[in-house]
Amino acid sequence: MVVTGLCFVTVTVLVKLMGSRIPAAEAAFLRYVLGLVFVIPMLRPLFAEARSPQIWGLSAARGLVHSLGVTLWFYSMTRIPLAEITAINYLSPVYVTIGAALFLGETLALRRIAAICAALIGALLILRPGFRELDPGHFAIMGTAFLFGCSYLLAKRLADRVSPSVVVAMLSIWVTIGLFPLALAEWVAPEPRELVLLFVVASAATLGHYTMTLAFRAAPITVTQPVTFLQLVWATAFGALLFAEPVDLWVVAGGLVIMGAVSFITWREAVLRRRPITPTTPATKV
Repeated sequence: MVVTGLCFVTVTVLVKLMGSRIPAAEAAFLRYVLGLVFVIPMLRPLFAEARSPQIWGLSAARGLVHSLGVTLWFYSMTRIPLAEITAINYLSPVYVTIGAALFLGETLALRRIAAICAALIGALLILRPGFRELDPGHFAIMGTAFLFGCSYLLAKRLADRVSPSVVVAMLSIWVTIGLFPLALAEWVAPEPRELVLLFVVASAATLGHYTMTLAFRAAPITVTQPVTFLQLVWATAFGALLFAEPVDLWVVAGGLVIMGAVSFITWREAVLRRRPITPTTPATKV
């Protein structure tokens, strides 16, 4: 799980290093196009399992939602510090918890409601509206967290019908299709350096998902979940060292509150011996 966190922080650092010359939608599109090389081994089981129109419909809907979320994520990378992006993105599992109660029949007990409220307080600590000027990047990453939450609710529906490899392959294919018209609208010819960086981004993201799966096989989610907070530590450190971003203690405090709330929700699910619906924080990445 430590390696997983490093992989996903590497993704954010590389996208930040790439800069804003390439529009956000195009950068996201190229990341998924280059990542399709990892989908090729999954094509045979995909077409063998995904024969139902409902599966293709759910996958297409998830691809559209995830496409918008990824575009907003790439945009926020050019606007606000790494630590703030990482901390606010911790809200995705909270949105999933709310959505699971509204649409999937999950019980929203008082303890869960208290954890959700705590997470929202953590978000307010990070954003501090009224005490500082909010950048469009802040609104973009809030939108990203919400859209990723919606994406993983759809993933839950798909996971009940097909294997995880098919779910991953479907996402990669449909997000590539969904991003294509957005990328074409503001196309800028990429330089070789940018293509190399985006391929490394795709590779690091794929490796992160693989090591995350290994972690889930080796230990319960209640053990692996708290380790995800290290991502905020690394994002803060890399932001300061590589991009001269000041260390904001409010962001760290807010991230701790959100992470504590998410860990509590995960722990309660384990105690109740229910199938987890809330994805762990690393799962809500690009």
